[in-house]
Amino acid sequence: MMNKTLSSLALVNALIVPLSVHADDPPSSSGPLKAYSKVTDARLTQPEPQNWLMYRANYASWGYSPLKQITTENVKNLKLAWSYSTGMTEGHQAPPVVNNGYMYVTTPNNQVIAFEAKSGKELWRYKKTIPEELQQLHPTNRGVALYGDKVYIATTDAFVVALDAVTGKEVWKTASADWKQGYYSTLAPLAAEGKIMIGVSGGEYGIRGFVAAFDAETGKEVWRRYTIPAPGEKGSETWPKDDAWKTGGGPVWVTGSYDPETKVSYWGVGNAASWMPDTRKGDNLFSTSVIGIDIRSGELKGFHQYHPNDAWDWDEVSAPLLIDIERKGKKVKSLVHAGRNGYLWWLERSPNKIDFVDAWPFVLQNVFTGIDKKTGRPSYDPARIPQTGKTVNFCPSLWGGKDWPPEAYNPQTGLLYIPANNNLCAEITGIPTGKHKPGELYIGVGLDNILTHVRLTDESRKHIGEVQAWDMATGKKVWTQTFPAMNWGPLLTTGGNLVFGGGTNDRKFRAFDARNGKVLWEFAANSGVIGVPSTFEIDGEQYIAVQAGWGVDAQRMQGAFDAVMPQKTPVPQGGVIHVFKL
Repeated sequence: MMNKTLSSLALVNALIVPLSVHADDPPSSSGPLKAYSKVTDARLTQPEPQNWLMYRANYASWGYSPLKQITTENVKNLKLAWSYSTGMTEGHQAPPVVNNGYMYVTTPNNQVIAFEAKSGKELWRYKKTIPEELQQLHPTNRGVALYGDKVYIATTDAFVVALDAVTGKEVWKTASADWKQGYYSTLAPLAAEGKIMIGVSGGEYGIRGFVAAFDAETGKEVWRRYTIPAPGEKGSETWPKDDAWKTGGGPVWVTGSYDPETKVSYWGVGNAASWMPDTRKGDNLFSTSVIGIDIRSGELKGFHQYHPNDAWDWDEVSAPLLIDIERKGKKVKSLVHAGRNGYLWWLERSPNKIDFVDAWPFVLQNVFTGIDKKTGRPSYDPARIPQTGKTVNFCPSLWGGKDWPPEAYNPQTGLLYIPANNNLCAEITGIPTGKHKPGELYIGVGLDNILTHVRLTDESRKHIGEVQAWDMATGKKVWTQTFPAMNWGPLLTTGGNLVFGGGTNDRKFRAFDARNGKVLWEFAANSGVIGVPSTFEIDGEQYIAVQAGWGVDAQRMQGAFDAVMPQKTPVPQGGVIHVFKL
């Protein structure tokens, strides 16, 4: 049954995309090129420069590679080495993950494709059948994890699957939750200490979010940490004294970061459900927060809530970057997060807690009236808080100053790079949610409102998309590169003083000078580029790899622009892996 807030079949088709059904075809392997190098904890803790072994290259989520064959001087000579069509449409967001010549890429519709990284030759393809009746809001996948001799994927129908890295044969699969209740997964798993960790999406369906760990060899669940506490648990006092916690949301959309020294992993947690804050009075921990979890036990080791009682759908799902920052002569073991709420957050991590250090806006923000200097708790302008039966406007929009696309940090330049959307505001009207029904939307906002919620300002008519570079030690912005429309481009930075990213509706994939933001190279892809870029080296040659494939929220934002702008901007879909070299 469809949610009563759906005003037309067109809106359903625009926002809830039924996934195609595929048979569980046996992989068609061409055989290994050479002996596969097992991925160990030691290798993940200190990744070799020539490989890209995980979602953001290292546990600290830097999105950085020390490779420097491709530089600011020669990047203009970057050419296409090979490309490969995935055969899928919708949002292609996963990085090409590379281990000594083997490349693994995920696509929408629960597919994993293995390649010879140098040539682009397909080695095998895994397809997991998706139930025909399954519907969800984000038909995408953000990549694999590598551990031992296996490849791991978290699927749209809430399974965790282990595949043989050489043959693609399914080794085990374990259900993490019931997709019929609205649970699904989009993130790349996090692998460490013999465990495969995943989070679940579905906040718009009134799920109760969690992070769970599974034994890498057997698939048996080891622990589960819910993001919404039950009565009597820490944080439960921030929820109403009813059953709201059972449908409290708190999705985990994106792969966590990890500190191998303390064994603590850090995860971004999304919105509370439903969206309207008057339906769940209180701070609503641990929604819109970062949480620290001991990977050995699942014990909660600390948290910071970026904004209590969220009313704007500002999911703070991106995991923070682990960076050591000098301040007043002291080195601070930091967590850094460019928030969807439009503030850049600087937190301090220790084995048993997370402390606030500083925060400041990096895009136009008119909701916060101040930040407590000790706790980091923001105060709000009451006129900017959505409520049931009330229409308000606010900046940034519900897509935020930065949505899921990850930042990048370059230890060579000392700069943090942010894919931002500035000058973007929204207007939404809260409506009654009605009684929660498992598997049905539970948001308190009409989908027609979401599709047309964008409100343009004089500044946004000049530009919205940005790539920003920040010196965290000083809190100063070093440079900004602007684009007329949005930027949904995850970033990669390298030892060659480069930053790579796409994300614009002109389909361009670009290289910027990491020191000053100058555009040094660009490539017009087949589709918009919202994939996470990666880089690797084979036989002494450095390669840059990225998936093109527009869709999901990037297209929804484009649709919102098209609804208010006199000229529409078509962005073609279709997944293609592009690999470049000099």
